[in-house]
Amino acid sequence: MRKRGTIAAIDVGTTKVCTTVARIDDGGGVRVLGVGVTPSSGLHKGLVVNINEAKESIHESVRKAEQASGCKVESAYVGVTGRHINSQNNQAVVAISRNDKLVRPDDLKRVLSSARSIKVPSDRKLLHVIPRGYAVDGQPGIGNPVGMHGFRLDVEAHIITAGVSSVQNLVKCVRSIGVDTEDLILEPLASAEAVLTDDEKQLGVILADIGGGTTDVAIFRGGSIWHTAILPVAGYQITRDVAIGLGLPFDVAEEMKKKYGNVSPAYETKRTRDNDTLTTNGHGVSHQDLCDIIRARIEEILRLIVLEMPNSDYETLVPDGIVLTGGSSNLAGIEALGRNTLQLPVRVGIPRNIYGITDVFQDPAYATSVGLLLWGAKYGGTQTWQPRGIGSGLLHLISRIVDLFH
Repeated sequence: MRKRGTIAAIDVGTTKVCTTVARIDDGGGVRVLGVGVTPSSGLHKGLVVNINEAKESIHESVRKAEQASGCKVESAYVGVTGRHINSQNNQAVVAISRNDKLVRPDDLKRVLSSARSIKVPSDRKLLHVIPRGYAVDGQPGIGNPVGMHGFRLDVEAHIITAGVSSVQNLVKCVRSIGVDTEDLILEPLASAEAVLTDDEKQLGVILADIGGGTTDVAIFRGGSIWHTAILPVAGYQITRDVAIGLGLPFDVAEEMKKKYGNVSPAYETKRTRDNDTLTTNGHGVSHQDLCDIIRARIEEILRLIVLEMPNSDYETLVPDGIVLTGGSSNLAGIEALGRNTLQLPVRVGIPRNIYGITDVFQDPAYATSVGLLLWGAKYGGTQTWQPRGIGSGLLHLISRIVDLFH
């Protein structure tokens, strides 16, 4: 949906589907025109498990966004997540053979094309090829080599692949309601656009989007993506633990988690509420028991996040610590628990750089939705990657879908 500077994004999550419609102004700003949010059905841990139910959820979300914005959604940027996502790093080199020995945009295309020439199994498709950094004649740490003199150009690229069937099912659901897929974007990359600062990406930071079905992790260093991973544990597992541990129906456990959950480490020493009983829909539980169960699962998720670091010295690798976002990061006390558990700086990331209906998005649960719009505004509409300034944060993402999985 690119007519007259208008774009749309669809975040198909495990607990909700959020469609947003926005207009890109002349200065590149993104102004939201309408939002449509519906409960999600037919998805589990980021994967489509019932096409008809998923299609209906997406259709209702798109309908609400069209009604709110007064715009017809013809195409959209769609987020992708799930355990089928894999990533790896690859290096490539090309010679600068012209007489003037100047690096030109075509050379960047050639070296990136070489970097993406990896053996991809038949059941997987290339999703993103992201340049982490360039080297000219062996000189590393170059963000934008265009215009430099040299005989040889090297690139280190972060390559993300997705399961063919998983993505095909998602695209099928979107297309079946008459909406084309403008681009498919890995969700933690989108969330990073919404909540991270350029300084955090430069110094080193972990983004952890704790959603309903998955925890999406993206690690940044030196202004570039360093590692990505999808963990199959998130808000759903927290609610399930509460339901099983306290003998509650799942929907009651979810309501109590959101309304009364507190994971602050300081709460362990405050025993004045041990005997407090919380009542919802006729079910009564101990407040202390509820918080203890939630805290234990959140501690596990936090430790799983840092285990994604290939080096145990993560304090040095990511001095800016962890930025938590996603709906589960709304739990009271999660920042304090993170700092206490990991001995790292921790903050909750709320979407920024968005205008219009901003009150809706002042919530980490909408980080991916906002990030998809920002991604579309920043990188969409270009068939080939164009170099940008080195200080812009995420190093010049080249992320066009090789095949929209017809």
